[in-house]
Amino acid sequence: MSKFKKGGKRGIPAVNTSALPDIIFMLLFFFMVATTMKEVEMKVEIEKPIANQATPIEDKDNVDFIYIGYPIDAAEGTEPRIQLDDRLAPDVTSVGDWKKSKVRAGKRVLDIVTSLKVDKSVGMRIVSDVKEELRDVDALKINYSADISK
Repeated sequence: MSKFKKGGKRGIPAVNTSALPDIIFMLLFFFMVATTMKEVEMKVEIEKPIANQATPIEDKDNVDFIYIGYPIDAAEGTEPRIQLDDRLAPDVTSVGDWKKSKVRAGKRVLDIVTSLKVDKSVGMRIVSDVKEELRDVDALKINYSADISK
């Protein structure tokens, strides 16, 4: 007699799930790294001018953005408006107060760059007024945003 039986019916082996947690965590980390959060809801339309010489901003953590353009939901012929974070500014004088409130712990207004994203059809009067307000609060590092020509 033999110790091994032949011809016995075997069942289907179970699926090995030991690698499943590793796969789940790899997917989780991938989506955490690849996903970007929307920072600002745009309330003004901006078509940036084209630049033939431009230098990208290296450290975007120390940049505050001011958007100047025509309101999205307004009728044609309206005047340009200033957007600070997620709200439209009532007037140019609120830019200085907004900039002072954006000062981070341990930072000075002088260390933070202010980037102006301005629609190309907006006149320079409102841009000059914004720059004047920034100058009054000692925010002297100003950057103009533009699209790079191809």
